[in-house]
Amino acid sequence: MSDLYPLKFEPILKEKIWGGQTLAGKYGKNDKGLKNVGESWEISAVSGDLSVVSNGFLAGNNIEEIIEVYMGDLTGDTVYDRFGNEFPLLIKLIEAKDDLSVQVHPDNVLANERHQAYGKTEMWHILESEKDAKIYTGFSAPVTREQYVNALNNNTIQDILNVETAERGDSFFTPAGRIHAIGAGIVLAEIQQTSDITYRIYDWGRTDGEGKPRELHTELALDAIDFSASGKSKIKKELTGNKAGNIVSCEFFDVNIIKFSKPVERDYNLIDSFVIYICTEGKFSIRWDNRSEEVTKGETVLLPAMIRDIVLQPDPGAALLEIYIKN
Repeated sequence: MSDLYPLKFEPILKEKIWGGQTLAGKYGKNDKGLKNVGESWEISAVSGDLSVVSNGFLAGNNIEEIIEVYMGDLTGDTVYDRFGNEFPLLIKLIEAKDDLSVQVHPDNVLANERHQAYGKTEMWHILESEKDAKIYTGFSAPVTREQYVNALNNNTIQDILNVETAERGDSFFTPAGRIHAIGAGIVLAEIQQTSDITYRIYDWGRTDGEGKPRELHTELALDAIDFSASGKSKIKKELTGNKAGNIVSCEFFDVNIIKFSKPVERDYNLIDSFVIYICTEGKFSIRWDNRSEEVTKGETVLLPAMIRDIVLQPDPGAALLEIYIKN
């Protein structure tokens, strides 16, 4: 069996009514002639949307196939014991030219009960934002179920939402149960559990191409919402150059940001997990065992768990998100 190496995947592009042209233009995510790319699924094990390797000798194999063969060497023994052949994270780049719907995701218990699937805890890291762009996250103050239903029925849901200005470099953590929406004028990276379950609560009165409103999941959402999830959620990280700064640490994933202008050594011997890099600025090379793989802005790479000591070499200045599951 040949040695594993940093894996790149073909982006899975999603056209959305709220999408735009930035992912296609600035991030090179459209060779399929789509009009408004709203999402680029960078690494996905969602059924029907399995990522396919684009580099090296494993090119053409999907993510399930390579986990089946390499198991813990790819994902980490502890991760493999927990998730088997299912890759546990879904990585996306998202462009919102218009406001996304207000939505909520169920937790593991409810998602398993209803859909035999994982729930969805997620986080966003803002890559670009227009002036005064907004993130809607949680309620402005805790509400009762009755207050929420009244606001929904009276079309005043906007009045009870917590709204925050989103600037480049900001991050937002959204546990399952916290209602949320991405506002217009934002490009971001999304890290989440492998799940495609979304309950749409409110869609700003929007209609589709045929003039019909999009489906809402009012009743399904009621049992998923955490009515106490409220208040400010923005994470602003003061970074030390050439060091990893932690943004989010939870049971589902850890996310660090590294801004670097000189080589950074990373030792993953203790984490027993795959590592994902999303290049958010510039470009860099991953160096290991006298080999190297270049990663440019907008690219996502999966570093197998068996590669434990690497050097990240910037060219000339770079920033990346570093993602893994801490065991």
